[in-house]
Amino acid sequence: MRCPFCGHEDTQVKDSRPNEDGAAIRRRRFCASCGQRFTTIERVQLRELVVTKVDGRRVPFERDKLARSIRIAMRKRPIDEDRIERIVNGLVRQLEASGEVEIASKQLGELVMDTLREVDAVAYVRFASVYRDFREARDFEAILGSLPSLPGVPIPGTTAGDGPASSPAAKPAGTKEGGVREAGPVAAKAR
Repeated sequence: MRCPFCGHEDTQVKDSRPNEDGAAIRRRRFCASCGQRFTTIERVQLRELVVTKVDGRRVPFERDKLARSIRIAMRKRPIDEDRIERIVNGLVRQLEASGEVEIASKQLGELVMDTLREVDAVAYVRFASVYRDFREARDFEAILGSLPSLPGVPIPGTTAGDGPASSPAAKPAGTKEGGVREAGPVAAKAR
């Protein structure tokens, strides 16, 4: 393995251990030339997958690109890195087990959305907004309307008496009936 720091061809493995539920091996390496340490991860790859883009281009499947997209969707969500890795591994296994060598990008995107929908609603909406190229607020309303009702989270299109948002405790201070805020000292100064 070539050293990523100095490019020297001869590096030594100092430690090897299974990682990610035994689906990969993590190796700590040492470069005798520059003295730097680095980690490599080896994974089993059942077949070379190819993604067919909407415009007809065929590109090699990139596990890291899939993982990066999911991490971006789950940024600042209460989901740990191990869970994200398990999700990515599960998706890759599903793709490899399908028996298909070529996967349409649309099929891949829908598979990711289905998985994220089960894991975290916010990550699902984030991914969907990029994947489906949302341009207007109504695009978000449509996807939010398709989610199951979550406790304490109002769903667009529900009436004022349907959920917790209609209770007096849920209204911000200074809000009249109908959701209109009263003019306070800050609003008066702005006039």
